[in-house]
Amino acid sequence: MDYEQILTETSEGVFTITLNRPDRLNAWTAQMGHELRAAFDVADGDDDVRAIIVTGAGRAFCAGADLEGGGDTFDYSKRDTAGAAGRDNGGEFSLRIFQSTKPVIAAINGPAVGVGATMTLPMDIRLAAEDARIGFVFARRGIIPEACSSWFLPRVVGISRAMEWVATGRVFDASEGLEGGLLRSLHPKAELLGAARALAREIAENTAPVSVALARRLMWRMLGADHPMVAHRADSRGMVARGQSADAVEGVTAFLEKRPARFPDRVSEGLPDVMPWYEEPQFE
Repeated sequence: MDYEQILTETSEGVFTITLNRPDRLNAWTAQMGHELRAAFDVADGDDDVRAIIVTGAGRAFCAGADLEGGGDTFDYSKRDTAGAAGRDNGGEFSLRIFQSTKPVIAAINGPAVGVGATMTLPMDIRLAAEDARIGFVFARRGIIPEACSSWFLPRVVGISRAMEWVATGRVFDASEGLEGGLLRSLHPKAELLGAARALAREIAENTAPVSVALARRLMWRMLGADHPMVAHRADSRGMVARGQSADAVEGVTAFLEKRPARFPDRVSEGLPDVMPWYEEPQFE
């Protein structure tokens, strides 16, 4: 599809999405959310895409919601939500990321505030520019953390750090984000996207896509499991299914022959159902 507020590019198995409203510091709009969800659909539907990178154009990653509407910005009764009435569109995007079959890397090239910070939480790995600044500023705007961040943020950094950042609403530098476990690594701005692409290519060039997709699904879903036995049940089903696959034969054979593996299985052919008891919750 044609996008107006994002850019997409595919190269060497890596699908890069760039938030593209640099004149507004890539501020979030309902349209941007719609385009991002559509782009993830494209990436998930392409077996040649092995990893997704999300970054921003210009000097910001995303400065949060576009506040051009003034005091009515967050009044859902006075705007077209472009979706279910009263449903947070940042949360719709977070849930779309959660469902992704491809690993997702955030390359935070500049300020990431509000939804610009919360949208990165369901992404698997976050890299940032050394001068990036991050803020969960919602309490300073009279609202609450959105985009499912009350579920994601404590799981990423722990409840104490999450509440400190949310309750103060302060904007902090990238080094604090690194120390707090939010970020994987910091890079000079000119080297950030290259570092993200190198990490994405390591995934693309060395791993079985079905195994990565299934592992991603297991890792995220198990954050809500109430006992390790749930993981054991799912792992056991996964090992039985994957152990009989052409990928497993190729992976072992390639290792013994000391050559790169050429995994034949494709995500589009379906993932093993390793959690037959799982039911996707519905929005009510």
